[in-house]
Amino acid sequence: NCLCSTTMSYAEEVKLFNKWSYDEVDCNDIALQDYIACKPSSAVYVPHTAQRFQKKRFKKAQAPIVERLVVALMFHGRNTGKKVMAVRIVKHALEIIHLQTDQNPIQVLVQAIVNAGPREDSTRVGSAGIVRRQAVDVSPFRRVNEALHLITQGARTASFRNGKTISECLADEIQNASKGSSTSFSIKKTDEIERVAKANR
Repeated sequence: NCLCSTTMSYAEEVKLFNKWSYDEVDCNDIALQDYIACKPSSAVYVPHTAQRFQKKRFKKAQAPIVERLVVALMFHGRNTGKKVMAVRIVKHALEIIHLQTDQNPIQVLVQAIVNAGPREDSTRVGSAGIVRRQAVDVSPFRRVNEALHLITQGARTASFRNGKTISECLADEIQNASKGSSTSFSIKKTDEIERVAKANR
């Protein structure tokens, strides 16, 4: 028993890519706390746990948030299934964020997701040809999903036919979104979605 306790004390804390700690990462939006898995309990060394998060509804809320970003990158036919490549892209992007901001890049990512998810959207209501849009509130889970989608979409669009690598574009997008800057693709889209919803209240 004594031996067990000493080995436990030597066990080091789990850091992302063995560099960035999950300890001081905090989600300041109460609504999203249950849906952004950035606590030390969901810490991983590499965002490549081959778990089957899609088997049950809402299970993917427990997936480490960095891994969800990795998965969101693997779209557009030619990139499907290339998870190791996506992990490398995200690793480089986090390195760039750390060098430029001198902050924990996981915290910057969480802040970007909080800012980039639209809080209000409009849906189609109506039958028999008459369709009108009705403003609705967006659930916290969908806000996280939408934010990840918009951030990766912005990075993908920015790096296409451009000298910049996808990692640099992803790093820029995440930084701008975390500041709430309107140069970010995801923030622009979110503002647009919320503006349309406001008009359809």
